[in-house]
Amino acid sequence: MHVSAKGDYATRAMQELAMNYNRGPLPIEAIAERRHIPVRYLEQLLLILKRAGFLESKRGVKGGYYLAKPPNQVTVGEIIRLMDGSPAPIFCVDPTTNHEKCPVETICGFQSVWDEVHQVVANIIDKTTLEDICHRAMLKIEPGAASYRI
Repeated sequence: MHVSAKGDYATRAMQELAMNYNRGPLPIEAIAERRHIPVRYLEQLLLILKRAGFLESKRGVKGGYYLAKPPNQVTVGEIIRLMDGSPAPIFCVDPTTNHEKCPVETICGFQSVWDEVHQVVANIIDKTTLEDICHRAMLKIEPGAASYRI
């Protein structure tokens, strides 16, 4: 599995929004600064996430973006698939592609290995929620270093 910059930035932005869940909208500039994401790129990603139903937005001086669902109802797998597609490591085990049959499929010893890798990765990202990610992050934050809560 390869996570692109798009997938990385989207998951970082979603974590920031999850860390601030139920605290009102966050301006794009605040998310970008805290997560080290270029503002212009973040604007595009947030629109994709909004169109997919992960985010809501509010216009105006106190506007910004916020999660449309609680952090425990959004998985890392959903975000990654939206941004990067399938987490399959190779085309022959990717259930989302309509690929031609591999010419060496009948004698290949690797296909079952790649399928196993795909299943393990998918299982991890599909069971890991934004809430789980926030809890992991809070374990790393020194006391008093931030005022996050979920």
